[in-house]
Amino acid sequence: MTRIANAKILVSGAGIAGTALAWWLAEHGARVTVVERASAPRDGGYKVDIRGAALTVVERMGLLEAIRAHRTGVRTGSVVDARGRQVASMEADTFGGRVHDDAELLRGDLARLLREATGDRVDYRFGDAIAALGSAVTFESGRQETYDLVVGADGLRSRTRSLAFGAGGVHDLGHYVAIYSVPNHLGLDRAELTYVGPGRTALVYSTAGQADAKAMFLFTDPGGERPRGREEQEAFLADAYAHEGWEVPRLLDGLAGADDFYFDSISQARLDSWSRGRVTLVGDAAYCASPASGQGTSLALVGAYVLAGELAAGGLDAGPRAYEQRMRPFVERNQALGPANIKRMVLRSRGQVRMSMRMLAVVNRLPGKERLLAKVVEPIHRAATAITLPTY
Repeated sequence: MTRIANAKILVSGAGIAGTALAWWLAEHGARVTVVERASAPRDGGYKVDIRGAALTVVERMGLLEAIRAHRTGVRTGSVVDARGRQVASMEADTFGGRVHDDAELLRGDLARLLREATGDRVDYRFGDAIAALGSAVTFESGRQETYDLVVGADGLRSRTRSLAFGAGGVHDLGHYVAIYSVPNHLGLDRAELTYVGPGRTALVYSTAGQADAKAMFLFTDPGGERPRGREEQEAFLADAYAHEGWEVPRLLDGLAGADDFYFDSISQARLDSWSRGRVTLVGDAAYCASPASGQGTSLALVGAYVLAGELAAGGLDAGPRAYEQRMRPFVERNQALGPANIKRMVLRSRGQVRMSMRMLAVVNRLPGKERLLAKVVEPIHRAATAITLPTY
């Protein structure tokens, strides 16, 4: 028996962290409800990586082979200039900072695999959300229920965190990200192309089994208020890239027909504590490392495993403290990747862009370039493996 056998636990958010946590909590005997604001599960989405310790987590869930079967299959990554000329090309794993057995798949595929694995052991409630926290949880639907523990797994802009901890906790890295589906007008076949301008990076990629492509934009914050609502965000993005070359104008044309538009600042969640009373946070709600880190999904999977395990071992009082003690050094190592990586992903000046393109062109012609470039991404692997996972 575990210390949370038959405990009634509410998880807010049916993303990667929330669904993985629900699986582990159910495995330890808890009665789990997952509430999700979206009306239905989200399929597809952008590609994400599972690295290092997170591979151990999904292996212990029995999902590693299924995850590998759903890999994106992207084969090459290339950098192009404003005229579309290829500056450098390399294997996709090297381009994406993956080493050893790291796996890349679509976020929606991973969420579906996790959700299906929970089976009927978890109660999913889509189209509802937490409205207030007190002696009972009040939902937006009007219903009220009591729980032994509430876990916020509802992302960087966590409503659960705001209700339990108050405002704050989000630290911006001075950049924005946008991503959405576009027609594959370049005829890409499991390939990724990246264009770099001063303060503006744009990329497009295709994955196995997908007829369309994904366009992604990373750019320096020009200042002013953060745009809210799709109309403002679209205008903000179009204005930021108004004078860029390559395929950028055509990629922006595809924005009007995209039903999966995602836009946000590139930010991190930094909190002094991840628990308050009977509320605990996991994943991006607690320690978002930003898309620039490449470690958000892995942190979510590892955090879910550790939180559930420490709750099972120590109970509802000691478990959250032990979870934070074990996870915080790992989180800090991986969050440090974000500010460092974004400086390489978005170059600030034309001079930096020219120098970077020249260096890439030289390296591209060197024998053994894959080995040279792999050393650049070794810090990601070290951070991804910087935790020893207990067997709970």
